[in-house]
Amino acid sequence: MKKKPQRSCVSCRTVRDKSDLLRIVMTPEGEVVFDPTGKLAGRGAYLCPKEECITAELKKAAKLSKGLKKPLTDEEIKALAKSLLERIEEN
Repeated sequence: MKKKPQRSCVSCRTVRDKSDLLRIVMTPEGEVVFDPTGKLAGRGAYLCPKEECITAELKKAAKLSKGLKKPLTDEEIKALAKSLLERIEEN
């Protein structure tokens, strides 16, 4: 049986299957975007699909910035918050 890849949430540090987490990626062009497919090129960081983890992390964005190795601007944080919260409302 093939093992599923595991990743940890940058906010709560819970380890889960990669497919159960939301991926934030810094593209080679330096853009920070939500990656719903999990296949975009670039450095990724993962968050739980729980509103608590998303809002807690995006208030400070310190751990997310560290995971992506790039400080996030306020505009990037707002765009991420909007797309991530829309995603969890869909499910």
